Amino acid sequence: MAGVPRTPLLSGKNGSHAGRGTSGEVLMGEGTSGDARPGDEGVTRPEPDAAGEGGPPTVDEPTEFEPSGRFGVPGKPLRRSPFLVGLTGALGVLLAYTIFLGIRNSAGILVLVVIAIFLAVGLHPAVVRLRRWGLPHGLAVAVVTLTLLLLIVGGLLALVPPVVTQSGQFIAHLPGYVEELRRNETVNDLVERYDVMERVQEAANADTIGRALGGVLGGAQLIFGTLFRALTVLVLTIYFLAYFDKLRNLGYALVPRSRRQRVRLIGDEILTRVGAYMVGALAIAVLAGASTFVFALAVGLPYPFALAVVVAVTDLIPQIGATLGALVVSLVGFATDLPVGVACLVFFLVYQQVENYLIYPKIMRRAVSVNEVAALLAALLGVSLLGVVGALIAIPTVAALQLILREVVLPRQESR
Repeated sequence: MAGVPRTPLLSGKNGSHAGRGTSGEVLMGEGTSGDARPGDEGVTRPEPDAAGEGGPPTVDEPTEFEPSGRFGVPGKPLRRSPFLVGLTGALGVLLAYTIFLGIRNSAGILVLVVIAIFLAVGLHPAVVRLRRWGLPHGLAVAVVTLTLLLLIVGGLLALVPPVVTQSGQFIAHLPGYVEELRRNETVNDLVERYDVMERVQEAANADTIGRALGGVLGGAQLIFGTLFRALTVLVLTIYFLAYFDKLRNLGYALVPRSRRQRVRLIGDEILTRVGAYMVGALAIAVLAGASTFVFALAVGLPYPFALAVVVAVTDLIPQIGATLGALVVSLVGFATDLPVGVACLVFFLVYQQVENYLIYPKIMRRAVSVNEVAALLAALLGVSLLGVVGALIAIPTVAALQLILREVVLPRQESR
């Protein structure tokens, strides 16, 4: 404007800079000597260090989830023309269908990923506890992983030898069983009446042998497939444990900044509850297995350690797992002796009452509080969708959904 004097960029006898102290503007340093040179405007000069020499310029480095600025500034959004809107919609439908096909074709791998995530969430409190005791993060993850491996190997060593021994004994006594059946007059009459031998000879043809070989190969494929899936879950669990904090922060960074704090609080609470539930369920299962082991030794059941492992594993299944374990041990007891079988029934009836009304509420009080009907429905739905794995993750999933409903959905409905 006319009549308004301009403020010079450089003032003072020594030509000291009279700018502002931000990057890209002229700096002002009181008492700074030296003549101004062309091109000095808008240049960030290095600040002198204690020795008077110029150091590197101070530049604010971008955080982990902020753009670096090395690739330019984002431009304005494209104009929303009808062609662009239609093309975007068509691409969205195509992308949704592609995602559907990908999920359908990789459902087996996704189930393994979900199992590994839940295992990592359940084992993460142990890693945190070891880190509080002074162990480095990598060493804490290694200790937890080795402990898990020892438990798995111990369970396999307890279950496999009895199965192999019983199968070998059955094969060794099979000729004697056949001979006893041949000497039995009732069995011989049935064989002659229904032409059992002729039907056996007709069934022993090439097609039957081919189907039997196919069944054997299918069994071998099932065994190797199970080993591969178990190894995959173990490796994924180790990776999720090692990068747990980074993956969690990345997930929170995808949320808008205005809602990030609330999402972080709710998310941390969900992770805490899921981890507490899984640790509590594991503790209850170990206690059930230990009690079964002591009882089996007291009454003289065969393979007490194997039976204890069966009870501990089945006790992890909500609602019906303890009953399944009790049924297996009771059948073994009745096969051993009638009084032993009755003692097994009485023991598990008493123990389940103690577990349901004393142990479970005390351990799970701070972890989850889920309605019994909701827990039963969740367990049934989880079994129908993912089998035993669905039953294991049903309760913590319901607890997480319950927290989201109480803290997010219901308050929003009340405010409308």
